[in-house]
Amino acid sequence: MTIKNDLYLRAARGETTERTPVWLMRQAGRILPEYRALRARLSGFKELVETPELAAEVTIQPIDALDVDAAIIFSDILVVPDAMGLPYEMVEARGPLFPNVIKSAADVDKLRIADPEEHLGYVLEALRITKRALNGRVPLIGFAGAPWTILAYMVEGHGSKTFSKARGMLYREPALAHRLLEKITATTIAYLQAQVAAGAQVVQVFDSWAGILPPAHYAEFSTRYIAQICAALAPLVSVTVFAKGAWWAVEDFAALPCRTIGLDWNQDPAAVRRVAGDKTLQGNLDPCALYGTRDQVKAATLAMLRQFAGGPHIANLGHGVYPDTDPDNVRVFVDTVKEWRG
Repeated sequence: MTIKNDLYLRAARGETTERTPVWLMRQAGRILPEYRALRARLSGFKELVETPELAAEVTIQPIDALDVDAAIIFSDILVVPDAMGLPYEMVEARGPLFPNVIKSAADVDKLRIADPEEHLGYVLEALRITKRALNGRVPLIGFAGAPWTILAYMVEGHGSKTFSKARGMLYREPALAHRLLEKITATTIAYLQAQVAAGAQVVQVFDSWAGILPPAHYAEFSTRYIAQICAALAPLVSVTVFAKGAWWAVEDFAALPCRTIGLDWNQDPAAVRRVAGDKTLQGNLDPCALYGTRDQVKAATLAMLRQFAGGPHIANLGHGVYPDTDPDNVRVFVDTVKEWRG
């Protein structure tokens, strides 16, 4: 199928593009009134994630409403532990909650390496439906959480400022942590490969809790598993790695077969560019910049774009767009990127 707008794909491959492509992490979601209207009719978040036709509809909403250059499948990183046999709940106003957590070797032994079609078929069907409905308008991005971030939730049981239980496991029982990470990684590789087969043209690995680990632990318990994922997926599609807060890991990421490195808003694009060589960089506007006036949003976007000069760039935020952001300000961000010819 011919892609009518392939700017994002070309930038993700490191090719020169006539303008900078733009999309937003969490673009499919609560910033859009059409999403909120759909969500209000449902029993909860998981119903939306697990109903392929609805997940596809939500995936396409920002393409219509914001005119971004890529779609990212509407799902959640926690579908992976769910598929492995550790179910989660999504509690309104609180976030994810695991009724059971991983505490012992016996708990790890109970987990399965998930079969993507059997245990995650609803995501794959959502990808297939979305790909048909897009009909080549823009590329489709698949994603998964990095193994360390998934472990953090499986051991902690919920979101946390410290993830002290998960981090404590790395000190007390490193062998057990590695056993769990190996199972998560095997599931994630199979899942992402199945996403590609179902229509994803790029995949992104989200390491949301990268920055809470010390560098030595990050290298041992995260980078080595991200490296396995990149090695398995890079022959199929371009791979993006986004590790929030792990600015010191850029040199390691530069040596991986990932094609794009995502930056959070605290990273200096010029400094990353010097280390990352010819990698494509993605990011990194502070999501809070979108709370400004229209003129302020435009000025902040232009300032960001100038910092990425000198190599391939995909414009994005430095994290997911916040749910109370004015969609009109998001459109200012998108339009400013599209108009820029740096």
